Amino acid sequence: MHPSKTYTIDEAQKALEHYCAYQERCHQEVRKKLQNMGMIPIAVDTIINHLIEDNYLNETRFALAFARGKFRIKQWGKQRITRELKMRDISTYNIKAALQQFSDADYQKTLYTLAEKRCAAIKETNPFKKKKKLADYLLYRGWESHLVYEVVGDLVDK
Repeated sequence: MHPSKTYTIDEAQKALEHYCAYQERCHQEVRKKLQNMGMIPIAVDTIINHLIEDNYLNETRFALAFARGKFRIKQWGKQRITRELKMRDISTYNIKAALQQFSDADYQKTLYTLAEKRCAAIKETNPFKKKKKLADYLLYRGWESHLVYEVVGDLVDK
């Protein structure tokens, strides 16, 4: 077994400041990073408090950035984004704030564009199987079922 590097509180604090400045992080990620560095629980709490006070760590900002990125880049729906944020122990208030940043028109347009692209890629001739494949894909991506079935009906029945 290799002896792992030990960190003083100041060294760990500096390292985590860089870690948080590079990309938005949630409290859970920071706590896990500190535990992997071998920090004791009291030091973990001290460093996290410092990061929050100096605005390196902000859960609202993280939730907004996370949701925006997953929606724009991966084209996830609100349900998938909500599930992922809950897995990271983000508060319900912050989740709601993150989801409110999407306009309904943008949301619908993204869903329709994604569905059109996927529908064109599905090489199924049976319309029922094609509908199921498209619906399953969109539901996996976290789009609401009532919106999915509406769009699937429009696209496949054309």
